[in-house]
Amino acid sequence: MSTAPLPPDDAAEQEAVPAEPPAADADHDSADRQAAVAGAAEGADAAGTTDTAEAAGTTDPPESTDATDEQPERSTLSEPAEPAEPAEPARGPRPSPAMMARPGPPRPGSPRPAARPRPEAAPGAAPAGPSVPVRPASDPTPFGRVAEDGSVFVVTADGERDVGSAAGAAPGEELAPFGRAFDDLVAQVDLVEARLDAGEGAPADAVGTLRALRGSLSGAPAVGDLEALAQRTRDLEVRAAAARAEADERRAAARAAALAAREEVVVAAEEIAATDPAKMQWRPAGERLKVLLEEWKTAQRTSGKLDKRTEDELWKRFSAARTSFDRARRAHFSALESSNAEAKATKTALVTEAESMTGSTDWGATASAYKRLMDRWRTAGHAGRRDDDALWARFRAAQDAFFSARHAAAEVEDAAFSENLVVKEALLVEAEALLPVRDHRAARRALRSIGERWEDAGKVPRADLARVEKRLRAVETAVADAERETWRRSDPEKSSRASGAVAQLEKAVADLTAQRDAARAGGDAKAAEAAQAALDARQMWLDAARATAQEFSG
Repeated sequence: MSTAPLPPDDAAEQEAVPAEPPAADADHDSADRQAAVAGAAEGADAAGTTDTAEAAGTTDPPESTDATDEQPERSTLSEPAEPAEPAEPARGPRPSPAMMARPGPPRPGSPRPAARPRPEAAPGAAPAGPSVPVRPASDPTPFGRVAEDGSVFVVTADGERDVGSAAGAAPGEELAPFGRAFDDLVAQVDLVEARLDAGEGAPADAVGTLRALRGSLSGAPAVGDLEALAQRTRDLEVRAAAARAEADERRAAARAAALAAREEVVVAAEEIAATDPAKMQWRPAGERLKVLLEEWKTAQRTSGKLDKRTEDELWKRFSAARTSFDRARRAHFSALESSNAEAKATKTALVTEAESMTGSTDWGATASAYKRLMDRWRTAGHAGRRDDDALWARFRAAQDAFFSARHAAAEVEDAAFSENLVVKEALLVEAEALLPVRDHRAARRALRSIGERWEDAGKVPRADLARVEKRLRAVETAVADAERETWRRSDPEKSSRASGAVAQLEKAVADLTAQRDAARAGGDAKAAEAAQAALDARQMWLDAARATAQEFSG
């Protein structure tokens, strides 16, 4: 009789199972089927684990931190292709009863064969697979018959189909081997269903296994409800396809999240690289790029996988941003080093010049020279913190030495000028006695004498110089103001103008008086009133002009 092909995941395991010892009852058959199912699960799990590892791949992040040398490990997530519906296998030679049939119950008194022991799982070993319920042995009788020549037929929707020969089988046991073959097919479907329930394995693999099982039913040397089993594989295939669609959606969502995470890293790196070098904070920016690189590595290890083309493009952008930043940083610090060297040379020359003047006693000129050196120092630029600090310490020391010497000399001078201060303060008392100025000519003569004695008295201490000079200037200003006021009042031109104005106003007053008197005599009250108003105004102007003329006349 022909032998049905086994699914790819279970074929190797089935071939590795040794010949079974005779079984005496249905319980023993159930134990054998459970062992076969467990073995098939182990083989399928092993094959599934290998397939998953090969399909998922590993993508290690780049280990080098040099932007020009790093290249990410490439990885793609290959999806298992959906297997095609297998063709009906060719029927082979029928197995002999010695190969398929099991002997009947043992004779009384004969030893009962023990059940084949199940191997114990090693401590700490991973479970072989999902738990598969053990079904009792099925009854093949309603689904098959044995012909007179020993041929076995299975009843299907399309009619009867010859599945093998039961020649040589014990009476009543002709269909048993074919029922066990059917139960083995059921156990394989149970395993697929258990995997789907447990969420184990790839749904695409389950679809392929179910299609292979359903395709093998048309030529399987088994007797049982093949139509129901085929329908069950169809139902499970619908579940597996739905699970596959969900898995595809999850993978798509994971890819989208991974793409967004990588894109965020790349955009952040490109923003740093695009920053104006004049505004770049190089140390924080470099540290940020290191963090972004670690985020890239973490995303490679933990997030969804991207296709090779997308990951290559993103990595090229990320690597280009880091390379651009590194080049800009090298150019910046190269220019900074050149600028620092130039500033160092300039400041060294300034320090040398400052140190050469520390012994000068030309206090005023040297102090001005130090001020000019300080202005040049401020525009010399930066020479680097260490060099700047060292050069500034020397420059400041030279300044301090000169100004300390000047301060000591000033203290000596101030002690010698204390007596001069007493003389000048006495002269100030004499000068301030001239105020207020009544006779500017006498005040000017007295002030001239005070000035001569002021110069003869000599210098005063620096702390008192501004104070005494201010008091003397105040007296000089008051005398000068008195002189100007006297000149203003005695100006001949102004006196002449004032006298002329008085004469004109006197004539106008006389004329208006005559007009008023004439109007009154003629009885013209209105004309007399107008003449009186004009007369009052001219009289007021005349009084003011006479006062001014009196002032100019002394």
